[in-house]
Amino acid sequence: MAADRDIKPAFTFRHLSNKKMNFMQERKNSDLLAKWSMQGRIIVQAFSFDEYFQPYDKDTFVQAFFKDLNVVANLKMISPSTCEWTTLAGVEVKKVEAEEIPCKQVSMSFFDCLYTNEIIRETGHINKCLDEFYEDFVIADRLRQVLLLEDSDNYQIFSDTERKEFIFRLFKHFCLGGMLCQFEDTIDPYLEITKAVYKEIVSVQKDPETKGIRVISTVWKVTASDDYGTCYPSTKKHEQTFAYLIVDPIKRHVHVLYHCFGGRLFCN
Repeated sequence: MAADRDIKPAFTFRHLSNKKMNFMQERKNSDLLAKWSMQGRIIVQAFSFDEYFQPYDKDTFVQAFFKDLNVVANLKMISPSTCEWTTLAGVEVKKVEAEEIPCKQVSMSFFDCLYTNEIIRETGHINKCLDEFYEDFVIADRLRQVLLLEDSDNYQIFSDTERKEFIFRLFKHFCLGGMLCQFEDTIDPYLEITKAVYKEIVSVQKDPETKGIRVISTVWKVTASDDYGTCYPSTKKHEQTFAYLIVDPIKRHVHVLYHCFGGRLFCN
């Protein structure tokens, strides 16, 4: 009987199909995502759950999420074979890996070091450099040196711990963009969209002891596999193909931020 009491009930989910993401609705953000070759390949979906959640429930939570029929029927992804939006319907997920992503930052001052280290000029313009190539990316400025080149002096302005932060990952994803990305000359568009997305999908509350603001969301980067290998977020691995689960334990909501690297889609 004691063992029975120790078994946690499975998490169950409902797709919040009517919940719209404000940052996705704003024209300026849509235009930027299109310019960066991410529009049509990035999506945020919301699901709710009724059960009590604690961060140590990670394995139970993510396994239940990818096996829930409401999730399977509604969780969107881009098919690598048809380049069209599809779902996990018909896919039997056998394994889920969830990497916990630190998420503690509550201020955009996190990026001030880009100015103090002359990556960004006082005007907001990004300092240029001679073109280099790193995998699928062209490095034409110091910002991309910071993001990609470990042997660059500029890489060191963010510590390894800071680079793991969710806000840094978001910023990096938007800076690198998709296959046909047109880079910005100034930093503001990258910072503004990072702030908008972070603010909308990450939940905070006032700490009763310190009176300061703290993050209460739990963030995981997830991959799911079936009998044939990785099936989500894609069968093809790429640094810019990702899926994050962002869990709000108070509202009992989970947001899924998904992007698949590639050119612009012309399908719905």
